Amino acid sequence: MPQDSLNINGKAAQQNTYDAIVVGSGISGGWAAKELCEKGLKTLILERGRNIEHIKDYTDTTKDPWELRHHNSITEEDRKNCPIQSRIYAYDEVSKHFFVNDLENPYNQVKPFDWIRGYHVGGRSLLWGRQCYRWSDLDFEANLKDGHGVDWPIRYKDIEPWYDYVEPFVGISGSREGLPQLPDGKFLPPMEMNCLEKHVAARIKENFNDRVMIIGRSANHTQKVGDRGPCQYRNKCQQGCPFGGYFSSNSATLPAAMKTNNLTLRPFSIVMGVIYDKEKRRAKGVRIMDSETRKTEDYFARIIFLNASTLGTTSILLNSVSDAFPEGLGNSSGQVGHNLMDHHYGVGAYGSFDGFEDQYFYGRRPNGVYIPRFRNVNDKTKRSDYLRGFGYQGGAGRGRPWIADGVGASLKEQLLEPGKWNMGVGSWGEHLPYFENKVTINKEKRDKWGMPTLDIDCEFKENEKAMRKDMMISAAEMLEKAGLKDVNTYDNMPAPGFCIHEMGTARMGRNPKTSVLNGNNQMHEVKNVFITDGSCMSSSACQNPSVTYMALTARAADFAVKELKKGNL
Repeated sequence: MPQDSLNINGKAAQQNTYDAIVVGSGISGGWAAKELCEKGLKTLILERGRNIEHIKDYTDTTKDPWELRHHNSITEEDRKNCPIQSRIYAYDEVSKHFFVNDLENPYNQVKPFDWIRGYHVGGRSLLWGRQCYRWSDLDFEANLKDGHGVDWPIRYKDIEPWYDYVEPFVGISGSREGLPQLPDGKFLPPMEMNCLEKHVAARIKENFNDRVMIIGRSANHTQKVGDRGPCQYRNKCQQGCPFGGYFSSNSATLPAAMKTNNLTLRPFSIVMGVIYDKEKRRAKGVRIMDSETRKTEDYFARIIFLNASTLGTTSILLNSVSDAFPEGLGNSSGQVGHNLMDHHYGVGAYGSFDGFEDQYFYGRRPNGVYIPRFRNVNDKTKRSDYLRGFGYQGGAGRGRPWIADGVGASLKEQLLEPGKWNMGVGSWGEHLPYFENKVTINKEKRDKWGMPTLDIDCEFKENEKAMRKDMMISAAEMLEKAGLKDVNTYDNMPAPGFCIHEMGTARMGRNPKTSVLNGNNQMHEVKNVFITDGSCMSSSACQNPSVTYMALTARAADFAVKELKKGNL
């Protein structure tokens, strides 16, 4: 930010001073607020969107589709205002108010990139897929071993106790399997597979010695977690859960922070940049624009946590220019905005099954099955055509009959009978950290608040494309071995961003010349600024990343408070 922004009104500074500021209230921001507040710090959380109150603002989620005006379908007006958001599976007539209006929140696709966002208190913690898988040293050591990206400054042993710490509070249902590439955690009782899933799991075990199918590890609560849950098997999670049946900032971390009386929440606060004190070589606060009044205001703190999501945090860093950091806060390495990753998915197989006609399933389980990574795990599973690996998610069920004829009562009777069993599995693959996959600010194109927009230049390359061939073939192979018929493969090849697992633009590393953060998620060059959202990631692995963000956040908050007490911040 320009130096003239440091001419601060003394009285305003006194009124707006806190021990800590957290930018963003989503999965990682909620954890930062909880941990800092519980450790006694007066904490301000800044959210650029509106407030969402748990239960109160989950409008229409208790209604059945036929009670809704459009039967839970989206309209042409929705597609017009939200051409990107409306393509996501979680976007429906009820949940759409949790997604941004694309026309009001533009960005620039140098290459195709789907930026899925929700600007409100809780962010995407209200919308996430809730899959929670620990990373292992197969992931933390990958960059060092194959030379892509920079070496992670941590290993599994560094984060393992923090997984242990966050998981009981999150409330993750799952089964213990003893897999070295997918460490077990502290789980609630697992959800149950249906009959066809159990059959397929058994057949995979019989036919393959290198892979296993398990129930998904999900932040849907199979038992009460404090005053939350249990899950009601409604499968409406993206609409907000009035039962608190899954983990979100709104239902869990923010209420915990509020109970301490140390939290101040300010919605409608667009962070324009971090204010840097050149003399002290520390950040002194942040400048915000009130999104409703358009007035600017400065807030001050000794510790700042940036948790605005990968691209949001990057935008803040790149807009925080000063004499000391003309290319953005803490960006002497030139790495801020680079190494953007997302998981590549939309590839797999599906088929039908003859049998189990006398069996059905109960409820709408908001969770599927999971097949952990089995490629490039060891020397026996090493591939010569690509690096890293992938996992599968999927599920089985019975729908309506594929063919029904007649009209009136006869048609209704046919539709009451379930059709054949069918099952599909889709794959999530690792995206290598390429320096040229990047995001930069565009000062020529600005949004409705006058802020620079982002240019996003990201693609999947040859390694990902080679992996996808195996992802598709292996999916069909497993279903066929399990006895499914009419097995078909697919590869939709969505653009980066569509998986909503953006990572890597302010990565952790050992060397300040090639990374932005150290092993404690602390900026190398600005010691009182911590970043624990997806932008901190040095590689993408193939597992869903959110529980790793949570563990890293709790760990960084613990470190930050200890450093503060020592007088180092």
